[in-house]
Amino acid sequence: MDCITIKNLEFHSLHGYHTEEREKGNDFEVDVLLWVPLAKAAAEDNLSQTVDYSHAASIVRDIMLGESVKLIETLLFTIGESLIQEYPGVQKIEVAVRKLHPPMSPSCEYTEVRSQWPKL
Repeated sequence: MDCITIKNLEFHSLHGYHTEEREKGNDFEVDVLLWVPLAKAAAEDNLSQTVDYSHAASIVRDIMLGESVKLIETLLFTIGESLIQEYPGVQKIEVAVRKLHPPMSPSCEYTEVRSQWPKL
């Protein structure tokens, strides 16, 4: 199966469990993988037969820079549900959301949540 990957979309967003995180923000990365047949798009050299990845990235951007939420799990599911609704021809979507250097002890490079759509 063919796959389009959008890797390490970077955002400084006002999401987090603690009030300070929602005021000062955190750095995040998002990955999106979209499984879609690409042969027709390639044969016709036609964007309408595939996923416009700049549009998919703009959907992610609008969510990441939108209303503040407490959990990266909320971001993950909002992104996944939005993409699966926007691209009904996509056979599977995987999304990962990473919070870089989260405020915790012991310190770590990032925390990450990952899921796939459609949900069975």
